[in-house]
Amino acid sequence: MKQITVLSGKGGTGKTTITASFTVLAKNAVVADCDVDAPDLHMLLYPQILETKEFKGSKLAVIDEAACVKCGLCQEKCRFDAITENFEVDSFACEGCGVCTVVCPVNAITLIERISGHAYISKTKYGFMAHAMLSPGEANSGKLVTLVRQNAKIVAEKEHSNLIIIDGSPGIGCPVIASVTGVDMGLIVTEPTMSGIHDLERALKLLKHFNVPAIVCVNMYDINKDNAEKIVRFCEESGVEVAGKIPFNPVVTEAMVNGKPIVEYAPRSDVAQETEKVWEKILSVLKHGGG
Repeated sequence: MKQITVLSGKGGTGKTTITASFTVLAKNAVVADCDVDAPDLHMLLYPQILETKEFKGSKLAVIDEAACVKCGLCQEKCRFDAITENFEVDSFACEGCGVCTVVCPVNAITLIERISGHAYISKTKYGFMAHAMLSPGEANSGKLVTLVRQNAKIVAEKEHSNLIIIDGSPGIGCPVIASVTGVDMGLIVTEPTMSGIHDLERALKLLKHFNVPAIVCVNMYDINKDNAEKIVRFCEESGVEVAGKIPFNPVVTEAMVNGKPIVEYAPRSDVAQETEKVWEKILSVLKHGGG
């Protein structure tokens, strides 16, 4: 079983749009949306939820009113001001750090696990999908990403699928690290802007740190051909293969408005054809040991 993560180093490069098209082209792959803080792949794939799992990623302090002597130590030591004047815990402010449980002289405070989000296993018309949604303000998105990947692997094994396509989060933080560790290839989708080039370099360093083979796709390359060529030259000098360059085309926005991947909405468009070439290149690299 092969796993490929699509990442970008920044938002807005077209990572999810391309991932949706890959899902269509792959036919029998399992797709995992690991952008659990702000998932949006479902808006193009329309998954029908088959299974829902609660995700308990953080803790919440609870005060036993009968045991509490209202000494005020918990209020004094809580740096998040999560304990009110009435000695109740503000669930939105509480970070579950546990300081209050340590300082309470009568052990009136305990920590309980709270539901931080939900993970889903779903079915789309293109195949199975694992995804999740972290509740607003909750932490431990990396752990939820790991759960999504575990679900995707379980489904892939059950359905005899030999490929998992992972849609990672923007940036290079904890959820992205959880999305790329142990995969066979990382596809970095970049754009020909100064910020795009900068974040491409960061994403490449991340993949190198975790020994994940990298390949690059330049999206909307013709909005600045000079920068696009800079990216290509940089990749050549770094020994990183460029899978292809996808042109800018307003039909992509039109496809998103209609809730369809571009390769399905406008299969004869230049952007759909180039996306397909990028996908074929990725499969070729994976087949010949590049991942």
